[in-house]
Amino acid sequence: MDVLYFAWVRERIGRPKDVVETQAATVMDLVEELRAREVRYEAAFADLSSLRVAVNQELTDFDAPLENAREVAFFPPMTGG
Repeated sequence: MDVLYFAWVRERIGRPKDVVETQAATVMDLVEELRAREVRYEAAFADLSSLRVAVNQELTDFDAPLENAREVAFFPPMTGG
């Protein structure tokens, strides 16, 4: 599955995308797997209240299932202007 990072999440991790093979059942399970990779992922996912997530380009919650997911994207909340 493709895991995409935007804005400061991308900056902290140092890359825009990972391709991962995962057994994660939910987005939160995936986050825990990513946090365990190394310190830069742990830093990027330290405060989930400041993150939004989309699965297959649909906004969702961290408890969303990943069954049949092709893409997960993490990004800060959007603001208007």
